[in-house]
Amino acid sequence: MGKKTKAAIAIAAASAAAWAGSKAISRPQKREDKEVLTYSRPIVLAHRGGSLLAPEHTMLAFEKALALGVDGFELDIRLTKDEEIVVFHDETIDRTCEGTGFIKDYTLEELKQFNFGYHFVDLDGNSPYKDQKVEIVALRELFEIFPNTYINIDIKDHPESYEGSLMPSKLWRLIEEFKAENQVVVTSFYSEQVDRFNLYAQNQVALGAGENDVRKAFTAFTSQFGHLYHPKVDVFQIPPKHGVAALDSPRFIAFLSKLNIPVHYWTIDDEETICRLIENGARGIVTDRPDIAVKAIEQIQNRAKED
Repeated sequence: MGKKTKAAIAIAAASAAAWAGSKAISRPQKREDKEVLTYSRPIVLAHRGGSLLAPEHTMLAFEKALALGVDGFELDIRLTKDEEIVVFHDETIDRTCEGTGFIKDYTLEELKQFNFGYHFVDLDGNSPYKDQKVEIVALRELFEIFPNTYINIDIKDHPESYEGSLMPSKLWRLIEEFKAENQVVVTSFYSEQVDRFNLYAQNQVALGAGENDVRKAFTAFTSQFGHLYHPKVDVFQIPPKHGVAALDSPRFIAFLSKLNIPVHYWTIDDEETICRLIENGARGIVTDRPDIAVKAIEQIQNRAKED
């Protein structure tokens, strides 16, 4: 037996021993149940209120989505100049209304003067709200009007910005004020923001996975050391693919499900993909077309009853 062969065998033996040792001392810890995530069927969340059917992040969109039968909303938040939390995605208002500039440079009252339906174009190519004012929505308005609706809140302000540094504490205080702990999921692309928020919430609120959380989970899943993965979030809201990584495989979904972590996929607007993802084990669909998604889920449920 050559030296290279002996070395390879030794390395393999050491790896196997390390795997066996870690398996013996490490037991994956399931996440505790969160009330907002205890549902018996796949759910539909309207992305920004259903942004292909009405101006995104406006009361028009949220009300229309609920009328179509969605289970809740997926929305983004930012902080204004007067430190009010508004429901909005972009840093600037340019793409959405007739004004220009950054959200952080306006007070809520000033933002209320703009028409946030100005650039919206419907499925027929019309601009029905160009000549009427559609107001921006403060997060507290949603809590007031929809006190029992599932709301997935995505913190958009960068953690190193002034607004981002304030957002976790301000969001927690607002949730606490409206006693909405069991109504919401708080997430962010920046895992750091989720961690900061949880310093205040202390696991009283369901947490969504940030980019780092998804990377760690997928790396653990594709390695031989998945048993070493200990999640610190309660739900994954992810695209079916990220680069070359397929995040929609039944095995990856099952890996997370065993840890009591449901998986929701965004942004899915066609029936075929919705059906495939639900068949793979997805527990939620985030969509810009709630009309399509709600009907697709209903059909899936009806077929399941017939079977």
